[in-house]
Amino acid sequence: MSRLLFGLYVDYEKAIVMAYGIGMVIAFLFMRKHVFGATGKALTPQLKNFVLINILGLLQTLAISLWFERTVFPALGVVQYTETYSHVIGLSVLAVTSYFGHKLLTFR
Repeated sequence: MSRLLFGLYVDYEKAIVMAYGIGMVIAFLFMRKHVFGATGKALTPQLKNFVLINILGLLQTLAISLWFERTVFPALGVVQYTETYSHVIGLSVLAVTSYFGHKLLTFR
């Protein structure tokens, strides 16, 4: 949702990065408390690993989103809502890879 709002004011790539930053803060708070129950563990190593995994995740999301938006959908003849569809696909892949990254590294 935030990517759509940012997209009203900045280009697609910047909107993805800005929305990702907001999502990162919210995700850390929820994952630490509700998903992995890691609130009793040291905060600094969790934050460091969380940021590292999310920087990689941002690059992955951006690459997948741009690839679908600029290559895959045009090749398939899809012309409407390509930015939104592409970003949803990028985020879907991210949901899986970041879950395992955080499970194995951040909140173990």
